[in-house]
Amino acid sequence: MPRRFLQRYMPHPDTLKGNRSLRFMRHLIGDASLWMLSRRSVANAFMVGVFCALLPIPFQMVLAAGGACLLRCNLPLSIGLVWITNPLTMPIIFYGNYRLGAWLLDTPPRAAPDTLSTQWIAERLVDILPALALGSLVAAVVAGLAANVAIRLIWRWHVSRSWRRRRKQRRLRAALAAKGRNGEG
Repeated sequence: MPRRFLQRYMPHPDTLKGNRSLRFMRHLIGDASLWMLSRRSVANAFMVGVFCALLPIPFQMVLAAGGACLLRCNLPLSIGLVWITNPLTMPIIFYGNYRLGAWLLDTPPRAAPDTLSTQWIAERLVDILPALALGSLVAAVVAGLAANVAIRLIWRWHVSRSWRRRRKQRRLRAALAAKGRNGEG
């Protein structure tokens, strides 16, 4: 995984420590293990962030921060990935989770109304909630584990590609140096 790319977009811990509104978290922000960019730390951060993003609960970022602290993985990535579910994607993702849950429970999914309102949601919440909760939990676990495995594989591929490139460059330099010593220049 391109570590420099990730470091370019991550905030520096010292900047966050100086923020007045985050003083109560100073001891967490100062923990170096929550800022590391290793294969394990980034893969687990993706797992935590994607898992929390797919749950239809308030305060997903707080849950992601707690998960990052518990698993000692990258805190900013865990929190940032929660924004997979944003106001534009949330209806689509949660409707897909609901359909998955309805399929798993073998119940027919409710048809969406022409105009969605909070009254309609409140009236149907008892019917919708079991399927939404089960579908969201299954989707979160599967997507979180898939994200973890995918990041580990991408990271390994990137490192092995880098090693091959460096090995090729060393052989080329050695060949050029040998050529120069033999006077074949």
